[in-house]
Amino acid sequence: MIRILCAVLVCFASLTNASSTLIHNVKGYTYDGDENFIRFSSILITDGKVVALNPDPESVDEATKIDGREAVMLPGLVDAHGHLLGLGSTLLQVDVRDLKSAKQTAQKVQSYGNNNKDLEWIRGRGWNQVLWPDKQFPTAKQLDEYVKNKPVWLERVDGHAGWANTKALELAGITADTLDPPGGKILRDSRGKPSGVLIDNAMALLEQHIPSAGKAFYQTSLDAASEHLLSLGITSMHDAGIDKKVYDFYQGLAAEKALQVRIYAMLSAVDPQLVDMLEKGHVIDDSGFLSIRSVKAYGDGALGSRGAALLAPYSDAHQNSGLLVTRMKDVKPLFDLVLGKGFQLNYHAIGDRANQIALDQFADTFTRLGGKSLRNRVEHTQVVAVEDIPRFKALSIIPAMQPTHATSDMNMAEDRLGKKRLKGAYAWQTFLKQGSRIAFGSDFPVELANPFYGLHAAVTRQNRENLPKGGWIPEEAVSIHQAFKAFTYDAAYAAHQENILGGLSEGKWADFILVDQDIFTISHQDIWKTKVLETWIAGEKVYSTK
Repeated sequence: MIRILCAVLVCFASLTNASSTLIHNVKGYTYDGDENFIRFSSILITDGKVVALNPDPESVDEATKIDGREAVMLPGLVDAHGHLLGLGSTLLQVDVRDLKSAKQTAQKVQSYGNNNKDLEWIRGRGWNQVLWPDKQFPTAKQLDEYVKNKPVWLERVDGHAGWANTKALELAGITADTLDPPGGKILRDSRGKPSGVLIDNAMALLEQHIPSAGKAFYQTSLDAASEHLLSLGITSMHDAGIDKKVYDFYQGLAAEKALQVRIYAMLSAVDPQLVDMLEKGHVIDDSGFLSIRSVKAYGDGALGSRGAALLAPYSDAHQNSGLLVTRMKDVKPLFDLVLGKGFQLNYHAIGDRANQIALDQFADTFTRLGGKSLRNRVEHTQVVAVEDIPRFKALSIIPAMQPTHATSDMNMAEDRLGKKRLKGAYAWQTFLKQGSRIAFGSDFPVELANPFYGLHAAVTRQNRENLPKGGWIPEEAVSIHQAFKAFTYDAAYAAHQENILGGLSEGKWADFILVDQDIFTISHQDIWKTKVLETWIAGEKVYSTK
């Protein structure tokens, strides 16, 4: 039945330029403007926007009519936290995700280098020592065995640590005498020499020596990422931290009507030109493809690399409590600056200390300067002291969370935190029960971008092998309706866009997808297997399996 549908829609593709299009005989689901979950069987689109669901047939005589053949229609999904050019760059580099050892990783890097001999640097991403037998951080020596004469730089899967070979360390001038920067750490061997791994702010010591990307690379990366997201049913994403070059790049494309996915971009708080960008005010594209009215601030590192800032030391590293990427003395001025300029502040916080710092400073700045109504967010909200969870609701802070982080971290989270701290970790249902609005995303390319993986993880608390049985901390699982809302309406709300995106109700852009199964009726364990057949933006088909 679905294959017949695809053929029919292809046949009608040339007719969708008509001012109005009626797609009928679909099995549609959406949240409407009043946040009600509704079903529909037909949708009328005019000039790229939704006119009505289930319209009176007599009122659409002039519309191009498409028989949906009972396909499942959903609004385009919104990923509330990702890194767009980072995804594109990753798609163009060596992918070392899910490899089972440092040796396998180094061997893949060698093969990639042999096939790309013109590269000045070999770059990649995705390694995770937690998956390796010894669970130890890798060393430059392990890379040197396979690639010695060309610099290699591989980011950890979470983007909060990097692994270099000796050539890269030499080019960066990183030696035993190099000091750890604030908010960063150089891992060292028993003699004090850099071992090859740099954590959080120490990564910049090396990355500043990598040739900078130009506009051509940005465009290639954007094209790769956009094509990938559209194939997964993502029509809008929140880009978590862009610098001035990307700020200009996106605006140039928006002016040319050349963006392929909708972007809600967050300015990077560490960009030297942040004040200048704030002074220019909000950037909002009339076609809904670009909005810039928020700032991404950086609280701490990640749990896997023990950079998440904790109130008490790590359970498996008693001398370590994590890292603060933004110094305490800089937190208040930053919050005051961003909120004072009327920009939403989105603060990266993984550990319970970083979350507490964010809440404390939001409360302080709200009291003095206001800004509570800006729909401020904490990005990740991963490990929170139980007593701090109600403060999110009291302060109107939106937790922007990523379901697949839980299923990726479950193999090490208890080792890092102990059982007691897990009570406030990945606590989606607890936040929803208190009335908080959650915006779901993936944090791609840290995690895979597929939103159906996120929906599956949110509902089952299991990986894609449906383990562990019964789910990990199953009381924090959410319903499929709650997860769907967090990936649509509430994600749009977190970007001040619920009136134009995040659903298929009157007046919103007609962004929707057709999928091969009904996520509301199938077994939860099969949600991740959902395939996108077609993706439409503003009433135009932009992706098809045919």
